[in-house]
Amino acid sequence: MSVAEIVSTTFVLAVNDLDASREFYTSKLGFHEEMHVDGWSFLTRGACKLRIGHCPDAVPMSQTQDHSWFAYLHVSDAKSLYEECVQNEVSIWHKLGDKPWGMREFAIVTPDGHRIVFGERLVP
Repeated sequence: MSVAEIVSTTFVLAVNDLDASREFYTSKLGFHEEMHVDGWSFLTRGACKLRIGHCPDAVPMSQTQDHSWFAYLHVSDAKSLYEECVQNEVSIWHKLGDKPWGMREFAIVTPDGHRIVFGERLVP
């Protein structure tokens, strides 16, 4: 019996202000919008796909404090991406650094309080 393989991932996020969040992901993080339908924006950058949904009454992640991470994204050049985020005035949660588990990482906070960690595997 063969096992079904996961071939792609899409993160689905509730956002309080769809227009502001779309602007953040496209202008600050370099995503582009593939499609926009009533209450939803479908975004992509490289292998990462996002669907952000307008949920004006949802409790923002910034108020939950715990479990506000939604993704650990593996990247090819963490330093370049970090510099891009700093230049675009993205809120940095953890500065770029080499970790003892063999990753160069940094983390950001979105306007809704979601936290994204970006990591590049260090070559021994």
